[in-house]
Order: sequence, then structure tokens, then C-alpha cells
Amino acid sequence: MSGRGVFPSEAHWRSLALFNVFRLLAAMALFFSISWRVWLTRSGEAYDAFITLALIDVALSVLFAIGIHRRRPAFQIQLSVQAVTDIVFLVTLMHLLGGIKSGLGILLLPYLAAAGLISRGRMTLFHAAVASLALLGEQLMQMWLGLAGTDEFFVPALLCMACFAVAWLAHRLAGFASESEALAYARGVDLENLGQLNARILQDVSDGVIVIDAHDQLRQSNAQAQRLIDAPLLAGQRIDALPALARALKAWRRDPAAPAALLQLEGAYKTLRPRFVPLGPDPDGSVLVYLEDMDRLRREAQQLKLAALGRLTANLAHEIRNPLGAISHAGQLLREEAGDNLLMQKLTRIIGDNTRRLERMVKDVLELNRRDRVEMRPIVLGPWLATFVDEFCQSEQIQTPIIVACPDDVMVRFDPGHLHQVLWNLLRNGWRYCSKRPDSLVVSVACNDGCWQLNVDNDGPPVARDALTQLFEPFFTTESKGTGLGLYIAREICAANAARLEYVSQPAEAGVRFRIVFGMNDGQETP
Repeated sequence: MSGRGVFPSEAHWRSLALFNVFRLLAAMALFFSISWRVWLTRSGEAYDAFITLALIDVALSVLFAIGIHRRRPAFQIQLSVQAVTDIVFLVTLMHLLGGIKSGLGILLLPYLAAAGLISRGRMTLFHAAVASLALLGEQLMQMWLGLAGTDEFFVPALLCMACFAVAWLAHRLAGFASESEALAYARGVDLENLGQLNARILQDVSDGVIVIDAHDQLRQSNAQAQRLIDAPLLAGQRIDALPALARALKAWRRDPAAPAALLQLEGAYKTLRPRFVPLGPDPDGSVLVYLEDMDRLRREAQQLKLAALGRLTANLAHEIRNPLGAISHAGQLLREEAGDNLLMQKLTRIIGDNTRRLERMVKDVLELNRRDRVEMRPIVLGPWLATFVDEFCQSEQIQTPIIVACPDDVMVRFDPGHLHQVLWNLLRNGWRYCSKRPDSLVVSVACNDGCWQLNVDNDGPPVARDALTQLFEPFFTTESKGTGLGLYIAREICAANAARLEYVSQPAEAGVRFRIVFGMNDGQETP
């Protein structure tokens, strides 16, 4: 029995089954090796008794095998019955072959040792006592039949002492085995817990993590690495499938002290900074690769700058609005006084356009300070999207239908006003760049990795590669009339609502896709 509980483990039953196979094979070997001697030296009645004894032992072994398979009766009962059966069989066989002089008594020792080890020390001394009583009883039977003298108890006594010595040794070894098993089990639990902890840390770390062996094969990676690289990462995969990372790894192995160059992975549209850490003294061996998202670092730096400028921009926005209104009013008066003067009309139009642009920028800056006012509520997305798209088409005077594909049971948690603002920005940008056909602008909702995702697709030209790293940065725009705050504010609003706004790279012919992933860290229910 192990130290982990009262009930025997599966290993105990397997050991008992092997012990039963051993005793069956041993009985058959004894039968074939001794039967000729019994036939030569004993009477026909003794030979018949030997045959009967061997057949009974074989039959009992079969019954024991059935009991072990059915796990009935209890483990200790089956073990003790088998041990006593072996003792009776061997001692009876000794009696048929001439008693203690036959030398078969020594065969009791391995049976006792095996039974003691299997039982983990329990009942071992009982088995030794049964064997000793059987030996002494057989010797007394020999004396009673006149086949042995009263001075021939020395050898049986030594054999009885050997039985107890073997039983004691088996008991000690079984104790050591139980302690080792308990220690191994505890260490196994600790290793399993440590493995789960390492796996959890590996998945939750903000950087991408990849383990590469000495043969440049990928052994392990986390979900963040998969997302950053945007390519399949499978155990056993050659790192050559990622040429930029393979080149950086070779350069580091040539000169570990040299700083690693930034990576621009093909198809990922992200700038990554690798950091290589050897898992041993040899840089050519296994390597742990950390991938830092430079876009994320830039965003964090931008957040710090915006936090410092937040209070200033809010005050400036309020202070700018008053003189801006005066400038706009004065421009309107000048335009009324311009009459047919083309130069004055052109100048007043420039004043009007720029005042309106500044007004939009001031409005967007003020929106930045309102992004933390979130009132997340459950939204049944299907009906909400249908109403929103109708409102958007009427407001923007769009006659071409916008396709909406959303399951009826989709429910997300989001601030309705914020979701309205984000989708309005995405649909307006999509309509601006698409071909304006009936299937040019599509809104679809699907589930992926346990999270609902809302995709806004248009068939316009993809974002230029050199603009991808700045796509969500504030004040970045490719239009002369834009403020460059629309996508930045949309992403900030999504983050405040436990969602993520991202640009999904696609083939050039597939157009442009922006995606909102809901329920990233607020514990909302997912399908």
C-alpha cells in the first residue's frame, strides 16, 4: 500500500498479476522438471498425488487471475491467499520429495520476498510465520512417519530464521519503496504545478516567446508570439519558415554581444525587436527568443506623452474655441462683403475651411478626455447593427445598401454611445475609400477563440505598408483635411470597453478589414 491512501493503486494490482504469472510459470517448471523423479523414486500413489497437486495449483492460478481482473476480493486478501497457497504447495511438494532433505524449502524465500514487496510490508511477517509453521509441521510429520530423527530440526530452524530474515528485509525495502514512491508522487505534483504555472506565465507574458532548439526547430511558443508573427507556429517547425527571424538568430549566434536588429516580418506588418537568451552555456544550443512589439512600445510612449499633454490640450481646446468662433464669424462677414472680388472669396473660403478643420480637431481632442466615462451594457448586436446602419445611410445620404451579417444570438458588453462612435468612424472611412458598389462595404460578426469579433470590410486599396506602423497614432493622416485622430480615438474607446480594434492584413484583392474583438479582459460571457 502506498502512503497516499488506504486503497491499493493500479500499480499494486499489476504487480499482483505479474506475481501470479510468475507462480504459474514456476509451478509448471517444477512440474516438468520433477515429475520424472517422482515417477522413478516414488510409488504410483505419490506420483498421482503430485500430479493432482500441480493441477490444483495451476487451476488456482487461473482463478486468481480472474479475481485480479475483477478486483475482487480485496487486494490484501488475494495476496495473502496466494502466498499461503504457495507455501502449502511448496511444503507439500517437499513432503512428497523427501522433506527438508529435498532442498525445495529454499524456494519459499523468493515467494516471501515477492509477496512482501508487493504488499509494501503489510502482512509480511504473517506470511513468514505461516511458512515457518508449515516447515515445522512438515518436519514433525516426517518424524511421525519415521522418515526423520529428532536431531534433524537444525536445518528447518535455519530455514525458518531465513524466512523471517527475508520477511524483515522485504518489509524494510517495502518501506523505502513506499517513501520513495510518496516522494516521487509529491515531486511529480510539484513539477506538474510548476509546469502549469510556467505555461500560464508563458501565455500571459506581454512579449512573444519562442523556444528554438540547437537544430533551429521551434519547440514552444505562446499565443502572443502567434499574434505578433501572424503565421503558423508549430512544434518541430523549422525556423527557416520565418526568414527574418532566422537571419537574426544566425547573426546573434555569430556575435551574441551585438545588438539585434529590428524585424519586419513578411505579412505581419509589425515591427518587432528580438532578444535572444541562451538556455545553456553554448549559444549554438537551445535559445529563448523574446519578441517585443515596437508598436506597443510606441503606443505606451504615446500614452505617456498624451497623459502629460492631456490637461494642457483640454484647457487649450476650451481657450481656442472662443477666438476660433470669432475668426469664423469674421470670415463669414468678409465673405458677405467680398461681393464679386474673386481674391476675397478665395481668402475667405480658406479661412472657413481651416476654421472648420480646427473646430473638428478641438472636438476630437475633447473626446480624448471623455474616453474614461464608460457605461458598459449588454447589447444584442443584430438588431442594434440593423438600426445603426439605417441611421448611418440616411445621415450620410448613402443609397447603396450596406451588407450586415450577424447571428441573432450575439450579445456583447459595450457602451452603446461609444460603439456608435467607433462604427460610425469605421463605416465612414470604409465608404470613402470603397468602390461604392452594393457589396463594397460589409459588416459581419463571427466567433473566434471564444470571443465575438465584428469585421468592417471594404473593397478599397489596402493601407500602404509604410503607414501601417503609424495607422493608429494620433494626428497621423494621409488626407489634407483630416485631423488624424479618428482611428486613434476609436482604438482608445475600444480599449476602455474591454475590446481591441485592429487592422487585419489581407491580400491586395481582398480589400481592407478593420476588426473589433469584444470581451478581451472584462470577464463577459463568450459563446
